[in-house]
Amino acid sequence: MGGALSLTIIALAYPAMLGMNNVSSTPDRIIAQTSSGPLTEADRDFVVKVRAAGLWEYPVGQMAVQKGTTKAVVTAGQHLISGHAALDATVRRIAPELGITIPNQPSPQQQGFVTTLSSDSGKQFDSDFANILRVTHGTIFNTVSKIRSTTRNTLVRQLADQANTTVLDHISVMEKTGLVNFDQVLFQETTPPKLPASDVTPPPPAPGAPEVVLTPPADSTEAPGASPSPSAG
Repeated sequence: MGGALSLTIIALAYPAMLGMNNVSSTPDRIIAQTSSGPLTEADRDFVVKVRAAGLWEYPVGQMAVQKGTTKAVVTAGQHLISGHAALDATVRRIAPELGITIPNQPSPQQQGFVTTLSSDSGKQFDSDFANILRVTHGTIFNTVSKIRSTTRNTLVRQLADQANTTVLDHISVMEKTGLVNFDQVLFQETTPPKLPASDVTPPPPAPGAPEVVLTPPADSTEAPGASPSPSAG
C-alpha cells in the first residue's frame, strides 16, 4: 500500500491549463468572459480536474465491483461509477460553453494508480483501493470548497456543488470499508511528493478523436447537477 500511496497526493493537482496548454499559474486571473460569468484560471483548472478524476476513478470503480472481496468495497466501487458518470456528464455539457478543452485520458500519475490496482488482487486490492481513493478525495475536497466559495461563474459554482456532494459521498464509502489507514492517509495529504508537471498533467485529446463518455449504470439515480445557462437553450 505504501508504494501506491506515495504517488497519490497530487493526483489532481496539475499545473494551470488554458484548454490543454500550460500557462502561468495565476489562479484568480480572468481568462474569459462567458454568459455564465467570468472564468478564472482556477475555474478552468477545476473543470479539467473533475474530468481527469473521472477518467481514472470510473474504471477503478469497475475494478472494485469485479474484484472487491467485501460488500463494502463493491459498494464503494458502485458509488465511484455512478458519481463520476454524473459529474462527467456535467463537465462535458459545460466545457464547450466555457471554452475549455477537456482531456480524454488521465495524467500519467493517475494512469499509474490504475495500473497498480489492475495488478492487485484479493485483500491487497481492497486495501490499496480504499486508501488511494481516500487520499485523492480528501485532497480534492479542499479544492472543491475553495472554488465554491470564490468562483463568480454560475456553471462552475453548480459543478462545485455537485462535486462537493459526490466527493463527500466517496470519502464516506471509502471509510466504511474499514480499511483506511488514517495515519498514513493524513500524512500523504499533508506531505505531498513533488512530481514534474508532465507526470500530473493529462495529455491533450488527439485531433478528431471522439470524446470519451463515462456511461452511467442503468440503475443509477444520480443526475448532473449543473444546469445549462440560458444561452444554451
